[in-house]
Amino acid sequence: QVQLVESGGGLVQAGESLTLSCAASINIFRILTMGWYRQAPGKQRELVAGITGGGNTNYADSVKGRFTISRDSAKKLVYLQMNSLKPEDTAVYYCNTNPARGNSWGQGTQVTVSS
Repeated sequence: QVQLVESGGGLVQAGESLTLSCAASINIFRILTMGWYRQAPGKQRELVAGITGGGNTNYADSVKGRFTISRDSAKKLVYLQMNSLKPEDTAVYYCNTNPARGNSWGQGTQVTVSS
């Protein structure tokens, strides 16, 4: 089982930036494909960015060009750099493996973007 702890959320204005961090506790972290997900009120959780163990990345169309996912496998950390934030980015953000492991969801970190 992967234990994941997200941090770095907050309240920002539209156009500003935030960087989220996710700490993982699993020895095989370096080979896992990881993802950042988000869930807005009344909506389903969605994958916004993924990164393979080799560093290949993919993004949802809604965040492409604004968000950057990265990882430090030695420290078992995954990051999500979010630039040019929009009110529609408001959500609770989670990290997990990709595909997600149902028993590994953490508490998430709230990101609120005001207009």
